[in-house]
Amino acid sequence: MNILFELFCTFFKIGLFTFGGGYAMISIIENTCVEKKKWITSDEMINMTVIAESTPGPIAINCSTYVGFKKKGILGAIASTLGVVLPSFIIIFIISMFLDNFLEIKFVASAFKGIKVAVGILIVDAAVKMFSKLKKDAVTVIICLSAFGILFVFDIFSLHISSVILLCLAAVVSFSVYVIGKARKDGGK
Repeated sequence: MNILFELFCTFFKIGLFTFGGGYAMISIIENTCVEKKKWITSDEMINMTVIAESTPGPIAINCSTYVGFKKKGILGAIASTLGVVLPSFIIIFIISMFLDNFLEIKFVASAFKGIKVAVGILIVDAAVKMFSKLKKDAVTVIICLSAFGILFVFDIFSLHISSVILLCLAAVVSFSVYVIGKARKDGGK
């Protein structure tokens, strides 16, 4: 029962003190669950983030559910999911009850402008950490740089391309390289 409470409290704190949504939370989840608590490994964090990104639902909720399930099964998944969701729910509920024009308050609007910068830094931090831990063979680097370049060019010219399409293209290229490499390896035996 102690681990359930610890899972709940840990993810409640992550949910309470992280602004900017799931991508901003990735860095905090990694710091807490990999480095401090050692609940999962760095490789598991990378795999979990990729899977959480490609499955329905918010990435932070998917990550917290995975960690909770790994530590204590279904009850752990429920405890950690509730922990990460409740702070936002409670805060938004309170704001909706008392303040009709919350973002029109000058102090709040200024605070959120500052928070946007911090969120951007958290997202870049998570991306840099994940990239630094990836196996850097030529195919991985080419796929990563190509996806970044395509998104950058499309953004500059205000064109729209779904990141899902890029994920699918990267998956096809990666799978093709894997199959070709395996065929060469098996053919060389």
